[in-house]
Amino acid sequence: MHEEIRPWGRYRVLSDEADHKVKMIVVSEGKRLSLQRHRKRSEHWYIIRGNALVTLNNHSIKMSQGQSVDIPQSSIHRIENTGAGDVVFIEVQTGVYFGEDDIERFADDYGRL
Repeated sequence: MHEEIRPWGRYRVLSDEADHKVKMIVVSEGKRLSLQRHRKRSEHWYIIRGNALVTLNNHSIKMSQGQSVDIPQSSIHRIENTGAGDVVFIEVQTGVYFGEDDIERFADDYGRL
């Protein structure tokens, strides 16, 4: 399976169907994704390994192996690796569109606004 490299780590698409998309996402030590939202999909994140801080609208949620969180459509969110080693999680997307261009960024450590 093809891996996509990003400044914060990498991801691999495990399933891409008309009604859902599943990714395995790896966030490198000390990195975080952009603060973002999606207009056309919701997400469910399940932590496989590592310690993370999830921002969901105005809440900060500490997460570790075996924990999960739902990211409703249009919610502002991000995940940050707060531990040693990688954070690995499974992302299940549901909605009407799963393209990477359904990302509206509000803050980004890598200049992708």
